[in-house]
Amino acid sequence: MKTALTIFTVLVLSVLAGCNGAAGEKELAIEEKRPAVLEKEPPVLEKEPPVLEKEPPVWEKKLLTVDFQKDKTLRYRFVSSRDITVDWEPAKSQSKSDKSKVDKSSESMTMVVAYTPIEIDPCGLTTIKATCESVKIRRSSRKDRRGASKDAVKSLSGKTFTFTVSPTGKIEDYSQLDKLIRQIGQKAFRPNTKRGKIKEPDMISDFIATQWFLWDSVSSREKADEEVAVGQTWTSKLSVPNPMVIRKARDVTYTIDEIRPTEKGRLAVIRSSYSPAKSFPRTWPNPYAGAGRFQMSGMFGFLRGYKLLDLQGQGEELFNIDAGRIQQYNQHYQMQLDASLPFGIGTKPRITVKQNLTMKILGD
Repeated sequence: MKTALTIFTVLVLSVLAGCNGAAGEKELAIEEKRPAVLEKEPPVLEKEPPVLEKEPPVWEKKLLTVDFQKDKTLRYRFVSSRDITVDWEPAKSQSKSDKSKVDKSSESMTMVVAYTPIEIDPCGLTTIKATCESVKIRRSSRKDRRGASKDAVKSLSGKTFTFTVSPTGKIEDYSQLDKLIRQIGQKAFRPNTKRGKIKEPDMISDFIATQWFLWDSVSSREKADEEVAVGQTWTSKLSVPNPMVIRKARDVTYTIDEIRPTEKGRLAVIRSSYSPAKSFPRTWPNPYAGAGRFQMSGMFGFLRGYKLLDLQGQGEELFNIDAGRIQQYNQHYQMQLDASLPFGIGTKPRITVKQNLTMKILGD
């Protein structure tokens, strides 16, 4: 009996020892597998940075705005030039056997203007002081060269005017500029009025074309808060400087053709195309307002009844998006007009004007 009890006790202890051994082996196996779980965690953290890199760059969200810096003066050179051809008998020009009489001439205005901010409000209106530092007039013929020394635009040298402009480039207060234009308009007339009021040739319309429409490409955008992007297009209207006393306008279509990265900032390449406008805005300045009836001297005073036949051209502007300013622009177009002669003469001379307008920042 004692022997049987002893054998039973040994068997029970053996079974219990075997269970504990198996449990121990399982616990060790679990513990050995735990490090493998920890080793898989770091790769999950390494995948996070690429997610941040997919966010769009900040510069793509910028707008086209006109910006100024305190005590920072911007100086620009403006050049307006044109070649003029007057075909006195255009019908003969189309014939191979006959030769028409053709007169050719040219004139140009070169002007440097400095723009200094007086009061800057990035969210409102900024007041700018403009100074005409120099003005040069050139004409081709001897008679025209004598007239160039009397051109009323030359009196602008040293003159100043102030205006206010919004961040979108829209000039809100033209009053001083308009006053200056009227003043030089009066200087275009001869002092002697015994034979009536006679106006000398001038390039006042060229001065208006450069200053009145300074940031037109930016200010004419209908959606000023729209992000700048290639392919955007919008329309506006510009003046037509010319050698005779006529008030004409050109329709313009602007297109952002390219955004060009440079060391000095990203440049929006703005292309433009021109065509004849059906109307002329009455709000645009008239340098001869209040002068009454007058006669223009020279050939373009002799001719009359000007009729615009066509106007076609193109241009390009480089606008620095990051700096908020124009770097340069060029505008080229050709205009054709018919005119009539006095005393009922039936011939209608054909006038062709090839016009160039350029603007470029200096010392930048």
